[in-house]
Amino acid sequence: MTQLKHAGGRKMLRILSRVSASSLQTQRNLNAAAVRRSLCCAASRSAPLCSGLAVNIMEPKLYRPPPEVRGMTLLDKEAFTRTITVPALRVPAGVLNKVVKSLRKSSIQRPGVPRVVQDEEGSSDFRLVLLDPHKVTSPNSFSEAEAEALRAFGVAQELQHYNLQLTYHNLKSEEVLEAVLPQGQDVTSSFSRVGHIAHMNLREHQLPYKNLIGQVIMDKNPGITCVVNKTNVIHSTYRNFKMEVLAGEENMVAKVKENGVTYEFDFSRVYWNPRLSTEHQRVVQLIKRGDTVFDVFAGVGPFAIPAARLGANVLANDLNPESYRWLQHNCKLGKVEKKVRTFNLDGRAFVQGPVKQELPALLKEKAAVHVVMNLPALALEFLDAFRGLLHQEPSCEENLPTVHCYGFSKEGDPETDVVKRASRSLGFPLENRCSVHFVRNVAPNKDMMCVRFTLPKEVLFSGDHEQTEPSEEPAPKRQKCEEAKDSM
Repeated sequence: MTQLKHAGGRKMLRILSRVSASSLQTQRNLNAAAVRRSLCCAASRSAPLCSGLAVNIMEPKLYRPPPEVRGMTLLDKEAFTRTITVPALRVPAGVLNKVVKSLRKSSIQRPGVPRVVQDEEGSSDFRLVLLDPHKVTSPNSFSEAEAEALRAFGVAQELQHYNLQLTYHNLKSEEVLEAVLPQGQDVTSSFSRVGHIAHMNLREHQLPYKNLIGQVIMDKNPGITCVVNKTNVIHSTYRNFKMEVLAGEENMVAKVKENGVTYEFDFSRVYWNPRLSTEHQRVVQLIKRGDTVFDVFAGVGPFAIPAARLGANVLANDLNPESYRWLQHNCKLGKVEKKVRTFNLDGRAFVQGPVKQELPALLKEKAAVHVVMNLPALALEFLDAFRGLLHQEPSCEENLPTVHCYGFSKEGDPETDVVKRASRSLGFPLENRCSVHFVRNVAPNKDMMCVRFTLPKEVLFSGDHEQTEPSEEPAPKRQKCEEAKDSM
């Protein structure tokens, strides 16, 4: 009965909330109408100009470009020019700086539009401060603090009107694209920035406007000199994709700085994702001086090079010859080439080659060993390469590696999914023996996850090293731990 009362109470609160919100919105609409009427009376010098000011100021899309630009596929910047009327205050030149500072929240904020212009009456003793037409609609629109400042500086709260010419350069990229693309279609001005390159993923309906979109993105973002569009999915082997240049120079060699480290690479031939900088930093912070890092899918070095700069010994590998070349270049650029050994091998061959050779000695040391496997499309499937990797009998003091393995999941419970797949590949259950970190949402219903676990002895030293396909139902053999012998 108590639960029913609570439920009924919550329902009543929701109803009252909606009624209250509706009443509030109605009152706001009435207030807005009153403001429109008062502005005509307060800011007028002639009725026609006042009427035009009121219509322009209260128009929701005041800065909307002319309708003639709709459907444009080749950018014509002149076609975006139009004149609007905005409110202004006539301010004595002697107090101009103080007034501008006091009205910083109410003054106009548009790209390339000055907040202060010459007085239209030609007096050198006064200036006009342009105001935001969406915030200032009447002399009563100023806050109490602003009104008090204006009185203190002797500025009359009488609104002037100013005819402002807006051009293409005064519009934001999303405003330009919204005016050009068909109404009702998705408009995007988002992109990933890689050095001087803006990387976009255009949708089908945007392709007829692709060159215009590219030019707008380049115009509106200082430092961008090349805009590209991805034309296919990432290649699973080399993790790169074909790109089409939409605007600007065809220079694909980018220079970026991430977490204090500089990288150079050909963006069209290697994999780089600027959205992973936080994840790179998170993992590198787990590594200490003297540790050893095996980077199985190293790319151009975003894990390997920062780890080496912290004093770790790094073995970095990538199958893509271009990634391998730029990895070596970036090691020299970061002055860590003596701390990073580079390899150009398949991931499984790297594990069963260099990793296998180095591990026996590393397991007897105190410094930690990390294995980073950042190939989320396939890395979980590579875990079977660790089965029976070593043949010697383990001791209690073995310094077992920590694995950081990445994977994509489209399941409703991505944590359970990646752990299950990692367990199946290892042939050993990782439930309650690992941690899972959410990295990022890649696409709707597709998450990138990182599974972190200590490589089990039962996997590393198992006798079924010939097996390449993990069994459906792993039956691990738990070996008895004997007393460690002092090998020092």
